[in-house]
Amino acid sequence: MNNLNTYQNFYFVGIGGIGMSALARYFHASGKKVLGYDKTNTKLTQALMSEGIDIVFEDVINEKITALQKEETLVIYTPAIKMLGILDYFNDRQFEVLKRAKVLGLITENTECIAVAGTHGKTTTSTLVSHLCKEADLPFSCFLGGISENFKSNFLYNGSQYAVVEADEYDRSFLNLSPDWAVITSTDADHLDIYGDKNTIEEGFRQFAALVPNDKQLFVRKGIEIGRPSLTYAVNEEADYYSDNLRMEGDQIYFDFHTSDETVKDFIWEIPGIHNVENATVALAILHNLGVDFETLKKAIANFMGIKRRYTKHRYPNGKIYIDDYAHHPTEINAVLGSIRTFYPDRRLLVVFQPHLFSRTRDFADGFAESLSRADELILLDIYPARELQENFKEITSDWLLKKVTLNKKEISTLSEAFQKIKEKDFDILLTVGAGNIDTLYDPICEWMNGTQSAQR
Repeated sequence: MNNLNTYQNFYFVGIGGIGMSALARYFHASGKKVLGYDKTNTKLTQALMSEGIDIVFEDVINEKITALQKEETLVIYTPAIKMLGILDYFNDRQFEVLKRAKVLGLITENTECIAVAGTHGKTTTSTLVSHLCKEADLPFSCFLGGISENFKSNFLYNGSQYAVVEADEYDRSFLNLSPDWAVITSTDADHLDIYGDKNTIEEGFRQFAALVPNDKQLFVRKGIEIGRPSLTYAVNEEADYYSDNLRMEGDQIYFDFHTSDETVKDFIWEIPGIHNVENATVALAILHNLGVDFETLKKAIANFMGIKRRYTKHRYPNGKIYIDDYAHHPTEINAVLGSIRTFYPDRRLLVVFQPHLFSRTRDFADGFAESLSRADELILLDIYPARELQENFKEITSDWLLKKVTLNKKEISTLSEAFQKIKEKDFDILLTVGAGNIDTLYDPICEWMNGTQSAQR
């Protein structure tokens, strides 16, 4: 395979994915010609096109594809793509075709790679690590699985010494990386279509942990057995790095941070949930190991704005609250609902949930039903298929899942009908949650709830 620098053209098959788009932005920023295909035109693909990246939404071989020379072109694809004429075209003509994770691994080989892995928490943690690196003016680049509210992007280039990457366990992608520093936030069962069972996914994380050199650092949430020496972190219990003395003042969380020989009091953090204080704890631990002083870290963590669709919250003058979140696993949904119930225990909560993947809905149906039953009222949308076909999961439907939910006020809706149903409901807090295209409800809901008055973030 040629060195990446020898390629002038980069064609992305599935360019609209969050990980793919970060790579596309990297090569575009490097002065390369970037083109791509995706089946759906989204806000993200529109943003890429506005930045000068050429994208098509039909699986056809056009003149821009036929004009590409294989010696000058690298084709990058996501494993979520199964069958596609464009991909067949490049393979048949022996273009260099690589998975996204392989390319990301090649980019980061010559950096000090900080890789954040885990079935939950990796997007918030990697985005916060990147934000702290930027505020500390470290020479770094980042490839994120969400859109940073501070950067307004999932990619940022601020130098080449460090690379902060979200290490994705799907399809064992994270095993392509060469991490110098690594985090494992959680190893809950997920992606059972790939791994089969919980033991196998835990073995995948052990293989990832083994990639970290012995003279570098691996940070693991306390309680996870990873099979090699590591530094632990926790909240409200002692570990190598831990936070405690959490207290709320308004919408802000205050906490104290402990290293093996130092306690730093009164960090200010605005992202709700104890699980997010865990994410902040390990991010602080990493930056402390990189030699950044606590005064800088205190200022930086206080102005972290979070990630789009990670507990994005709007408060309105009439007292209503709208929260939008990407959670698509029962553990994640429980974390979001736990935060809402902690801060607003007596408010009427309407949840609008879009299940993501037939296989995940099947594998975690009881967990979804239990977590969704914590709402006061539920609108359950049709399952978002992503890479899967309904014909392979004929018995797995939203109606099937809804029967397991122990609420009196519950109903099914299509995405197109959901907004009208929401407007007819009586609620104090509205939560839209899911990883598919439920985000298309966000702007209409904000506009409707805002009315003539300005929302308060």
